[in-house]
Amino acid sequence: MMIEVAVYDTKPYDREYLEKAKNCKNIIWRFFDFHLTEASAISAKGAQAVCLFVNDHADHACLKKLAEMGVKLIALRCAGYNNIDLAAAKEFHLNVTRVPAYSPHAVAEHTIGLLLALDRKIYRAYDRVRELNFSLKGLIGFDIYRKVAGIIGAGKIGRIVAQILRGFEAEVLVCDPVQDLEWADKFGIKFVDLPTLLTKSDIISLHVPLIPETFHLLNDQTFEKMKQKVFIINTSRGKVIDTAAMIKALKSGHLGGVALDTYEEEEGIFFEDLSDRILLDDDLSRLLTFPNVLITAHQGFFTHEALIEIARITTTNIQALTKNNLFIPGTILN
Repeated sequence: MMIEVAVYDTKPYDREYLEKAKNCKNIIWRFFDFHLTEASAISAKGAQAVCLFVNDHADHACLKKLAEMGVKLIALRCAGYNNIDLAAAKEFHLNVTRVPAYSPHAVAEHTIGLLLALDRKIYRAYDRVRELNFSLKGLIGFDIYRKVAGIIGAGKIGRIVAQILRGFEAEVLVCDPVQDLEWADKFGIKFVDLPTLLTKSDIISLHVPLIPETFHLLNDQTFEKMKQKVFIINTSRGKVIDTAAMIKALKSGHLGGVALDTYEEEEGIFFEDLSDRILLDDDLSRLLTFPNVLITAHQGFFTHEALIEIARITTTNIQALTKNNLFIPGTILN
């Protein structure tokens, strides 16, 4: 059985890795570089599945149109699914799948890379040296050795980050509702509550999903509880930090540095080349002026191994359309 799939928000690397996936011989790909919205949903006509990324909009009106055209599957090629109206998917008998764990090592290693670059000001040193400025003024960092690192979220990524930091001989505190004490004991890691983590940590790294309980987890009140000159690293979801509160804490000098791979209002900005335009987001523009803020454009997942795994799982989910009784409509299964 041939399966026709409309792929949205396609970048060259998406096409390359999806077409190279081993189990896509019976898939006919239709690649679009624009986002899926209610207005663009007509482009999926004739397809049995649509393949979406983080900035596509699968709201009630969009899903209604897709269902009316015969689409059976919403295949996300990412872990997050907050851009999908799951209640509507269930209403219209649309199956929804995702890629929950493509490469936790990719994101964890990017987290450590951001921390080292921010701490040792590697990004500033790089620009200086290219201009033949070999001065070390203003480039002083600190040893991670024996610092207190707080990890909020002990999923696969958070655990790997914690284990790497133990390799630096940092003291690692972890906050998570589920406490694996055997794992913590093995690596010399301590589970604590959030207030304790906030007050004791020199470095705080976020590894939580975006759910109502984590929305603006870092805000005016939580920033006030932190140590002076604490470093914040976020490679999870942009909306777990209140951007306005973070800017206030940066301006006051309370935060020592911030490294972000996600941003609260990144939609329409990250993954796009805006170099010939004026950036209209005032908060992001302000963040880019701070010398102690390092931002990457949601590239934590972006490794060869991760892209292979994303393509493999996505195509496996699509292939499941050929099997009976595999999906429960409207649920995230993979």
